[in-house]
Amino acid sequence: MARIKGSVCKLCRREGIKLFLKGQRCFSEKCAIQRRNYPPGVHTRPPRKTSEYCLQLREKQKTKRIYGVMEKQFRNLFTKAERQKGNTGENLLILLERRLDNVLLMLGLAQSRFHARQLINHGHVKVNRRRMSIPSYLVKPGDEIGISGKEKIRKVAEAAIELNKGQHVPEWLEARPNDLAGKVLNFPKRDDVPHPIKEQLIVELCSK
Repeated sequence: MARIKGSVCKLCRREGIKLFLKGQRCFSEKCAIQRRNYPPGVHTRPPRKTSEYCLQLREKQKTKRIYGVMEKQFRNLFTKAERQKGNTGENLLILLERRLDNVLLMLGLAQSRFHARQLINHGHVKVNRRRMSIPSYLVKPGDEIGISGKEKIRKVAEAAIELNKGQHVPEWLEARPNDLAGKVLNFPKRDDVPHPIKEQLIVELCSK
C-alpha cells in the first residue's frame, strides 16, 4: 500500500466518487466530496471530451487507490490474473479482495484499509494462529484471522467493530466480533466486490 502523506480526500475528488479511504467518516457530512464535488486544484478546468485512454487510466488509478496498492504490486497481480483460468478482469478483482488488509476491513476489525495495514505491519494480526505482517497476503478458504496483542490493541479493534456495526459482511467471510476474529469460508466472487469498477477498461489498458 502506498504511503499517502497528503489529504486522501483529494483522491476521491479527483476520481469523482467516494473511495472510502477514511472508513465510516466517508458516510458522514464531513466527506469532502459532498461539499466539494469537483477535482482538486486552484485552476479547475472545465469538462472536456474524454479520450478512451483517459477512461482506462482513470479506472486503473481508481482501483489502485481503493485497494491501496502501488503500480508494481498492481502489475504483478494483473500478471497473476492473466495466468489464471477465466476472465482476467474478474480474476484481478478477486485477488485484490483476497488481500489480508482488505479482509480485515471487511470483517469490521479495522476502521479503514490504512488502519488495517498498520495493524498488520505492527504484528497485531494472526492468520491460523501465526503472526502475519504482510498486508498483501492472499487469504484462502479455511484461514482463521484474528487480532492479538495487548489490551490497548484489543480496545482499538473493539472500537473499530463498534464503528462498523451494521456493516455488511460478505458471504465468503464469517465474522466473530466477540472473539475479534473471523474466518474465510470461500473464495470471493465478482458479485462480492462492493465497488463500482469497470474491470474491462483495466484489462484493455494493461494488455497494451
